[in-house]
This record gives sequence, C-alpha cells and structure tokens, in this order.
Amino acid sequence: MELKFEHRPAAHCENGVISNMLRFYGFELSEPMIFGLASGMFFSHMPFVKMAGMAVTSFRTFPGILFSRISKLFGFKITTKRYLNEKKAIADMEKVLLSGKPVGCVVGMYYLPYVPLEYRFHFNGHNICIVGKDEQTGEYIVSDPNAVEKVRITKKDLIKVRFAKGGTYPLLGQMYWIESVPNELPDLVPMIKKAIKKNCWLMTSQPKWLPYFGVNGIYYLSRRIKNWEKEMGPRKASLNLAQIIRMLEEIGTGGAGFRYMFGAFLQEAAQKTGIEELNDYSKRITDIGDLWRDFAYKAARIFKKRQGETYTYEDLSEVLYKIAVLEEKFYKELKTVV
Repeated sequence: MELKFEHRPAAHCENGVISNMLRFYGFELSEPMIFGLASGMFFSHMPFVKMAGMAVTSFRTFPGILFSRISKLFGFKITTKRYLNEKKAIADMEKVLLSGKPVGCVVGMYYLPYVPLEYRFHFNGHNICIVGKDEQTGEYIVSDPNAVEKVRITKKDLIKVRFAKGGTYPLLGQMYWIESVPNELPDLVPMIKKAIKKNCWLMTSQPKWLPYFGVNGIYYLSRRIKNWEKEMGPRKASLNLAQIIRMLEEIGTGGAGFRYMFGAFLQEAAQKTGIEELNDYSKRITDIGDLWRDFAYKAARIFKKRQGETYTYEDLSEVLYKIAVLEEKFYKELKTVV
C-alpha cells in the first residue's frame, strides 16, 4: 500500500517533511513560511555537546522544535514516540501507516542505503517520512526531502537508521505523525508578526553570561576560533574547523542556507502583511548569508592547505565578528518593524 503523498524535495529535512505532511492534509505552505512561522532561526556553539568528539555548532533551532511549534500554532493534534524495543517501533509505525497517516521518522544519515557514500556522516537528526510499504518486497516507501524522488528502504535498514548509535543523542526509534487537523488554518498575518518578534528575541535576548546561544554564540565562536591553532595544535584545530564547515555546508542547510531561507520568508511575509519594509530586511539577511558563505570558503581553504593560500584563523575570527555585529543590529531593528 502507498498513500497518495506528494513528494517534493526541500532545502532542509525537517521543514521539508512538515511541508509535505501539511500538503497531504490539504494545507499548502512553503518551506520558508514554515521555517519563519516556527521562528526557526537560531545559532549555538556548544563546547559541552560533542559530535565525533568535537563541539556542536548549530545554525537553527534544535531538532523537533519546528514540528512542535507549527503544530501548536495551527492547532494540530500530534503524537511523538520513542522506543527501546525495535520490533515494537516498527509494528507501531506500520499500524499508523495502515490507518492512512504518513509517519515522520528521525534517523541517522550514515546508514541510509540510498545516500551516496561521499555524503554519509554520523548525524542522528535527519527527518524522513514513511508513506507506504511494498507488500511484495517488504520495502518501505520513503519521502526523504533530500531525495529528488521517493526512495525505498528495507526493514533491516530502517531499523538500523532509526536506532543508529553515536551522534549527539540516542535516537530511540523516534517517530511522529499528525492525528488530526482543523478545517482551515488561522489568519497568518498576526502569526507572522509574532513569529518574527519571537525570532528576534531568540537571537538577541541571551544574557552576556550565557555566551553559547543566539548572537552571543557567534561572538563566542569568533573569540574561540582565533586561538584554536595555538591551543589545540594544527591537526586538532583543522579537525574542529572541518566540523564547523560540515555544519555550515552539509548538515541542515547550513549557516548561509538558513539565512537565505529566512530572507525568502520575509519576502513572503511582506506580501501577506503589506509591510513593504520587510523586503529590505530580506535583502539584508541574504547579504549576511553571503558572509557565512565567505567564512565557509576561507575555512575550507585553511583546512585544505592549498598552496599559496594565506587565510588564517585570525581572518575567520574577523569574519565571524563582522557577522555577529550585523546580525545583532539586524534582529534588534527588525523587531521594531512588525
């Protein structure tokens, strides 16, 4: 059996699953609008949380928060479950699927069989949606926002990715689905305004003594990265830099990508609210996204040690400091517009 589920690729997995799920229930919302309404923009640099033994840096809200926020905003009834027993995790998933509901699953990227080897890494926060099962082969039909078309996965591989070891937290077979939806969505205009204000608050409200989150986190990383080579030695500094590059460019759309997505949201918001000034802010955050790309480029050059390249960790620190200043000013001014 296979649900009549329209698959569309997306820039970011959680946004993509949410957008595709909402479309299944008759609600058409773009990926940027979902990201913006859920106040998805964030930044954190957490030396106390490790991935592959190195600090985790994130350019968005933590996994699962987007789905939770959107559901509360729209009045959807949802269910989220985690498991210790693999057989029960699969049995419950099939039960929900047979009831006619698509099932979102949080999985580990590394063991997904349809992902090319060069793109696999131990990241246990990827979102996919199970939309059917081939009774002849036993394979599950998957809507993965990273894939161009629907893909398939065996029961054995699905268990493996749902209970993947390592990463930043244990997956425990996490799955989620929508139980019921309202007849129509509420008025988006007040929701958009409130979401923008909330995102500005999230990025700028952190007290100075909490340096890891929001704009503070960008300043904090700027200060830390300057001394990495001296404190860690060339090899370890290079590995930590590679971790940042991977988070920037490969995991969850990256630093620049989320800024571009927020810019697209602000463009849509300008149309829906009639606040033309939001178009100017859309351009500003897009320009900041370009600076994140510049940072990633210079960081990659340092990591690859190309002959003739003269970029240093001091250069990276300066770019990050510039970004922090611009983002702080951006969010503080944006909140006054709505």
